[in-house]
Amino acid sequence: MTQRSNHSTRRDFVKYASTAPLALSLPTIVSARSLGLGAVPPSDRIVMGCIGTGGMGLHDMRVMMRQPEVQVVAVCDVETKSNFYHGGTVAGREVARQIVDDHYGKNTSGTSAQCAAYVDFRELLQRDDIDAVTVTTPDHWHALISIAAAQAGKDIYCEKPLANSVAEGRAVCTAVTENQRILQTGSHERSGSNARFAAELVRNGRIGKLHTIRIQMPCDESHHLAVRRCEGFPPALAVPEGFDYDRWLGPAAQAAYTPQRCHFWWRFILSYGGGEMTDRGAHVIDLAQLAAGFDDTGPVEIKAAGSAAANSLYDSYFDYEFENIYANGVRMIGSTSAPRGVKFEGTDGWIFVHVHGGKLESEPASLLKETIGEHEIRLGRSPGHQRNFLDSVKSRQAPVAPAEVGHRTGTICHLNNIAMRLGRPIKWDPVKEVIENDDEANALLGPAMREPWKL
Repeated sequence: MTQRSNHSTRRDFVKYASTAPLALSLPTIVSARSLGLGAVPPSDRIVMGCIGTGGMGLHDMRVMMRQPEVQVVAVCDVETKSNFYHGGTVAGREVARQIVDDHYGKNTSGTSAQCAAYVDFRELLQRDDIDAVTVTTPDHWHALISIAAAQAGKDIYCEKPLANSVAEGRAVCTAVTENQRILQTGSHERSGSNARFAAELVRNGRIGKLHTIRIQMPCDESHHLAVRRCEGFPPALAVPEGFDYDRWLGPAAQAAYTPQRCHFWWRFILSYGGGEMTDRGAHVIDLAQLAAGFDDTGPVEIKAAGSAAANSLYDSYFDYEFENIYANGVRMIGSTSAPRGVKFEGTDGWIFVHVHGGKLESEPASLLKETIGEHEIRLGRSPGHQRNFLDSVKSRQAPVAPAEVGHRTGTICHLNNIAMRLGRPIKWDPVKEVIENDDEANALLGPAMREPWKL
């Protein structure tokens, strides 16, 4: 295994957005063998903390814990325990702590592990024993926590989209590069073998010259319909016990508490997420970027239209149509058509990748029986998105969805939302990362943050 960076360097934590000292009471760290890690030597162990323990946070945490060299020692969430999550999921930091303790206890013939639970992510990041973290919070927290984690010397698995704005995404990339960290964006469709094979076919000209990419993101699921039925603003309620709501808001503007604002539903409020455009868009558009070879760039013209409720808590866009044009003339056309996925159209054929699941269709059908030659473009295969992250932590080689990739995909999603918000096309410079000749549009590239938070 490649030697990791100097321990003292990677633990040199730069306090972020706060000057107040934090008093810590750290738990005892038990041995690898007593944690059920068997013969994994300490030098190969990856000690992890999980920041954000809602439904997806618990999923990511469980996947990480199943890996033999991972030792989860800490969790962090602003909520103790809640059953307000979509689908009735019960989640929160105490739920996560119990899951961790039960997992390691069962693996050690009754020996109880000790998992710490924090409300403030900065306390977790100050721990010198933690190598890597998962960041599975609402989108408006992704950037600030990822930046702080990079500055603290931690490697990062950050759920998609990488950030909730273009400016925040670029700041994450800068922090990761400057601190020589590994970051995997949670666009896990990119790790699918079928998706990678389809991308190889496109890149190697099996469909001829690529000219059109069709993005299909339907909004017909029960949660979409529930959001669209919501009119007005739910009444303000008392914040439930055990929920640090002000900390949940964090850099976002002060707003009255209602459960419809939090717990899954935040993604349809532009202050905290980007609606379906960044939710599924961060998967579907990401595959478009991969197959077209655009991972380090983006379109130059953005046209987008959509509808948003005029008087609703939920202000993200539905009924969207968009056209993004790249410098080489490739057109990416998006709509709410079904099924969910991405279609690559070339002069000699087409390939469709279903999201989720990765089923492939093509014309001619024989495309799917092609073999990629030794000297052609080969993208390799991922052993699984979280597994690929852990392998990268050990090898110090880039994962399949590094910060720059996540940022470029997220940028397209955000630019489409900006064009819909303004009601006019915009021209994008993917090198300078500015919207040309449009001060009003450029002002929307980054959020106004509530004190004391800032980029």
